[in-house]
Formats: sequence, structure tokens, C-alpha cells
Amino acid sequence: MSDIQVKICGLSTPEQVSWAVEAGARYVGFNFFAKSPRYVELGTAAELAVEVPPGIAKVTLVVDPDDATLDAILARVPTDMIQLHGQESPARVAEIRARHGLPVMKAIGIADAGDVAKLAAYSPVADQLLVDAKPPKGAPLPGGTGVAFDWGLLQGYRFQRPWMLAGGLTPENVAAAVKLTGARQVDVSSGVETAPGVKDEARIRAFLRAVA
Repeated sequence: MSDIQVKICGLSTPEQVSWAVEAGARYVGFNFFAKSPRYVELGTAAELAVEVPPGIAKVTLVVDPDDATLDAILARVPTDMIQLHGQESPARVAEIRARHGLPVMKAIGIADAGDVAKLAAYSPVADQLLVDAKPPKGAPLPGGTGVAFDWGLLQGYRFQRPWMLAGGLTPENVAAAVKLTGARQVDVSSGVETAPGVKDEARIRAFLRAVA
């Protein structure tokens, strides 16, 4: 599994960024959703992003952003990819991609086979898909809940775009998730924390080792 690429999301301190980079992550994510325990202020994110070495993708995570919000973030935070984690329509995804000229990753929440069918609508407009666990109705957060979905739903699905598996992944279960789904990229946030928003160096390293 050594060619599997890992994204560590929800980083908010220089130490967390260093741990992710040193462990071998290929993507680092900064969360701009204000209700999240992983939310990072614009100025802090800008400082963190400039310290990320070349070759590691800096991902800006936003939820149903308007143009002004995204303009403000991208004006200050060096970004390689925009992650849309809300209810953005395929048309809105295409619009954001065209407006900013950056690759876009669209998160899709999965709870059943009907949700899997939605992936096809976003394949023509997104550069990558992030397949995540669908939050319960009324949940305050669109992701980062630590909940997994039935990975078997993806068995046999033919993706038309590069994709990343997310949702409740941990150092303990990621190898099994990769084996079952065939994922070549995985995303983790809460699974390498000791408390919401508090990343743990040992768990980050364990996660990367589990897919090595």
C-alpha cells in the first residue's frame, strides 16, 4: 500500500503541520468552517501555509462559501486545492473552479446506495471527489464527526475522477478500509486526535505507517 496518499485535515498549529509533513502526508488541510473545532483564523492559516514544503498540497476547506468569503481566503492563504464540503451543486462547483482557476475537491456524504449514485453528477465538474460519511440529519458539522460509513457500498464502483476516502478513518481501521474499497488516497482528521481539534503526533505517525 506504499503508494497511498494521505491527507491530514484540520491542522491549526505549526507543530501539527510539522507532524503531518514529517510523517509523509501528501496533502494538508486548513478548515475555514467557523463552527468546527478545527477552524483556523485567516492570519494563522496564512502563516501555516507558507511553511508547507513544495510538493505537499495545501487544501482550503470551505462549506457553501460565497464568492467574497472565498476571495478573502485565497487572497491571503497560499492554496493548491479548494475542498467544498457543503451542499454545493454541480453548477456551483464548476463556477468556483472557473472563477479561481484552482483544482476543486468536492466532498460527498455517503449513507446508502442512493448517495453513491450522486457521485456521477460531480465527476464532470470536480477534479477530485472526497467520499465521506454522511452526517446525521441536523448535525452541526458536515464532516469530521469520526463516523464511518459502510465501505462495502463502494465495492465495484467505477470512479471517473481521482477520489479520496474519508469518514471515521483511524490508525486502527484504515488498512481494512483501503483493502475493501481500493482507495489510493485517504483523508483523516478526528482519527488522529486526542480531543476535537487536538492532533496527536503519535497517532499521525501510526496512521501513515498503517498505509505504508
